[in-house]
Amino acid sequence: MSVSRHDLIVCACGKDRYPARDAIDAAVFRGELEAKWQEFLEAIEAEKRSDELDFDLDDAAISSAAEAFRYEYDLITAEETEEWLANRCLTLDDFTDYFTRHYWANAFHKEIVPADVEYQSASPELRESFLTELILSGELDRMTIALMWRLAAHCAEKDPDPEAIAVAEQKFFDRNEIEPSQLAEWLKRLGRDSEWFNTMLVIDAAYRIRRDALFVPAARQRELVALRLSLTQFETEIIEFESRDAAKEGLFCVREDGTSMEKVASEGRYPYRRVSFLLEDIPIDTQQRFLCVSAGQVLKPIERGDGFELCRIVKKIEPSLDDPRVKSRIDQRLLDRHFSELVSKHVERRLGAPVAAQ
Repeated sequence: MSVSRHDLIVCACGKDRYPARDAIDAAVFRGELEAKWQEFLEAIEAEKRSDELDFDLDDAAISSAAEAFRYEYDLITAEETEEWLANRCLTLDDFTDYFTRHYWANAFHKEIVPADVEYQSASPELRESFLTELILSGELDRMTIALMWRLAAHCAEKDPDPEAIAVAEQKFFDRNEIEPSQLAEWLKRLGRDSEWFNTMLVIDAAYRIRRDALFVPAARQRELVALRLSLTQFETEIIEFESRDAAKEGLFCVREDGTSMEKVASEGRYPYRRVSFLLEDIPIDTQQRFLCVSAGQVLKPIERGDGFELCRIVKKIEPSLDDPRVKSRIDQRLLDRHFSELVSKHVERRLGAPVAAQ
């Protein structure tokens, strides 16, 4: 029997199994689907434009993108790739079509005005194609994790306080900019009912209770101490060179002659930029180099792609909770650790055989 990809089981909690449609609709409820839906519509429109203009596809670019995907997911052979796809109700044609869409979306970047189609009102065929997009982009995985966290929180909290549920309900109306009197129509377009809506409110309230309990000053401070090195911020100057010899010459000018990085770049007509990053954002094999230098020092040339980079440390900044970027990373770690443990007790991640829609 033919089944929809939306019926692919993504997780289970107790006796209940949750298909892909549940993860997606939960994302709609949270207001987290619209941006991805618009990107998809733009890609569809770009593909149509390429057909109208009879443009030639760059097969080498498609092959390169597919190879990068297989590398990321450790799919060494064609057989492994086909099995991975089959487990998600996808074919090699779906796989190729995905990269083709993205190729044309990049080719027509900012030139496309997508059709004004709401996800809830889209045809089954368009939604099915969108699900392919969500699977191959990794978005369905992220939506599944978000659903699993809320299911696990509900198992741990049992029955959230009615006030917390009321808050979750008001947040829903605010982010969707609708009135309670419009809820029935909103649910009808999505193909859901009031029972589903009330369940979403309960699990969202349970999640918020758990989440807010984690974000206390003492917990954030402990995490900050533990992550002091990895969250250290580096402000740097970087020059790009075409060869190691050119990079060594630039290094000599800066170290021995005291020439500024910007002047070396200007005189040699090399690309120059100032970059700020956290230590954990750079490859692990280069992190030690940055830890061993002080502000003002220049690192030995670093190989990057087809060339080399010369990097000078302008400033090293200790992490602080006053920095929004640092605070966000710490909060994410608190969430990941807590909910990973909670999920392991209550929810099972699953990508098994699809089941027919109820």
